[in-house]
Amino acid sequence: MVLVRPENAQQARLVRLLRDDGPRSRVELGDALGLSRSTLTVELERLVARGLVETAGPAASRGGRRSSLLRLGGGVRFAGVVVAPDRVTVAVTDGELNVLAEAREPVDVRTGPEAVTGRAVELVDKLRVELGIAELTGVGIGLPGPVSAEAGASAAPTALPGWQRFPVRDAFATELGCPAVVDNDANVLALGERHAGIGRTVDDFLYVKLGTAIACGLVLGGTLYRGATSSAGDIAHLPLGEDGPTCVCGESGCLEAYCGDAGLVAAALAAARAGRSAELAGRLAAAGTLTVRDVAAAATAGDPAAQTLFRDAARRIGRVLVGLVSFFNPGIVVIGGAADGIGHILLAEIRSVVYRRSAPLATGTMPVVLSDLGGRAGLVGAARLVSEQVFATG
Repeated sequence: MVLVRPENAQQARLVRLLRDDGPRSRVELGDALGLSRSTLTVELERLVARGLVETAGPAASRGGRRSSLLRLGGGVRFAGVVVAPDRVTVAVTDGELNVLAEAREPVDVRTGPEAVTGRAVELVDKLRVELGIAELTGVGIGLPGPVSAEAGASAAPTALPGWQRFPVRDAFATELGCPAVVDNDANVLALGERHAGIGRTVDDFLYVKLGTAIACGLVLGGTLYRGATSSAGDIAHLPLGEDGPTCVCGESGCLEAYCGDAGLVAAALAAARAGRSAELAGRLAAAGTLTVRDVAAAATAGDPAAQTLFRDAARRIGRVLVGLVSFFNPGIVVIGGAADGIGHILLAEIRSVVYRRSAPLATGTMPVVLSDLGGRAGLVGAARLVSEQVFATG
């Protein structure tokens, strides 16, 4: 059966509630949405006929005749794709965005968009076949760096060289035969936190993505905030000093130049070559180069120079967050994307700066925490991204 969109706003509210909260009885659905029994019955029957909703067994008794639980139809299946500079990760979810299967594979985005998107499509198709799914309801894609929502394409040649103006959205939609939506990875991660992470507990939060590229996803009033041209949260190139390291954007002293993976590795190489770290020098001699994983491993092993690099980076990130917290007044700040093992080193320093330098009114009840979803935040968020389009009215 070919699934179609909800016909009206009431149906859209029903399917989104079932997506976010799981199976519900008719009484619970009516209470939550303020619908009369007759209106609810009509709309549910239409959704069942369209394959968007199905019965999930009897509901718990509330006295009298037991009603049925309702859930999203078993034919509702989304795909999530997250592209990183060195890998692509894909998943297939059910309508509630529970991950049914996932796969990841190393890639080099410099090989070009055709090769990377083609391989991602193959991985999604492989999962779809393994799960016995005839067709997908939609696919969401997260890309590093700024994205043009209108064009469905990357707008960041430094993050994805050779990708600018390549129609990523259209390529996935054509190959997979379903609706596709593209956004930047920080927004996708924030959506994942909003759906399945600690972001479920608050309506206003910031998701700070560390790693190769640094960015921020903003959820305000329970909704992802993109700004006038989809560039809200692009904090990578906020200037921290005119005499800082040269950034890929051509300027000096950008946050990402200091605190992105490349900046951390450059500082680690300098420390190793200057004799400030025997641990880093040994790793450099053994491999001929260093990676951020090497620096993280040295830090977790107790190397003072490596720990100092991460603490300095965390303090810079904290200073940027002071401004963001003062301006947006979020209920929580979530940090994700840090290299394995050093999240708590970063978190301690970030908290120290944010709590010391922000107004008490803004931070008195505001936690700063690490994401506990790991790599699944992006996959769930990508599926959530396209579900917002599919579960809008037709």
